[in-house]
Amino acid sequence: MEVFLLSPTVPSLALLAVYGHPDDESFGTGGTLALYARQGVRVALACATRGEAGEISDPALATPEHLGEAREHELRCACAHLGVNDLYFLGYRDSGMAGTPDNEHPQAFARADLHEATGKIVRLVRLLRPQVLITFDPQGAYGHPDHINANRITVAAFAAAGDPAQYPEHLAEGLSPFAPSKLYFTGLPRRFFRAIAEEIRAAGIDVARFGPRNLEELENVGTPDELVTTEIDVACCWQAKYQAIQCHQTQLPSDSPFRLIPLAQMERALSTEYFILAETRLPRPSGIETDLFAGLR
Repeated sequence: MEVFLLSPTVPSLALLAVYGHPDDESFGTGGTLALYARQGVRVALACATRGEAGEISDPALATPEHLGEAREHELRCACAHLGVNDLYFLGYRDSGMAGTPDNEHPQAFARADLHEATGKIVRLVRLLRPQVLITFDPQGAYGHPDHINANRITVAAFAAAGDPAQYPEHLAEGLSPFAPSKLYFTGLPRRFFRAIAEEIRAAGIDVARFGPRNLEELENVGTPDELVTTEIDVACCWQAKYQAIQCHQTQLPSDSPFRLIPLAQMERALSTEYFILAETRLPRPSGIETDLFAGLR
């Protein structure tokens, strides 16, 4: 595991996000990461791969042989905009989409030993002592094998990190057990996609350019609204999120909505982020949460 540790001190509050590839941190939770970084929370990111199997929007930006290097540079750019000062690469290779040859690469994250991979997250939890963990939902948002594995190892680490019988070799490094308080899955509720559909309609853009065949199809994708437990107002940080997204140029084709939708409409689309409180060691809230650290401050 490669470590890029930039934070000089350990604040009392900390958050660890676990994702599969460069850009996952920006598209889903960039505003939240930026918000808490601005509040003085120690915000750390564990990225399983360097996105070596991703698409290349423009051949001038990278070659397949050097895409991982290019995407690492893009991730560092995004982290600078978001205020993420602790970046860790878990050392796996991008597995590609399900059913592709990249799934069978010996170093593919999809082929990782899950006990070993979980141990890497447990080690980070014991090192950083974050109260909050964030990762994908069990479906990996849209079924990407690396997203699914990111969920699996984070869920397992949430359960194991506080147990001294799990990964006892960490004790020799001076890393004592630590149990995070809350585990969140990222979620994009259907009402978010309905709002996006309205923004696309207002901009006069054909939604079919983004995958769905029509606006009605777009409005029916995403997390069922009733599963969302937490809504974070990131209006103060939407520009940081937008700038972080723009760092990932290899992943932004010319017809990307992040190139086409006007900034005023983009601001509305990026000003709220959504989560599912999957596990908590605190009393469960009775209503919608507005702070990942609710009950911890």
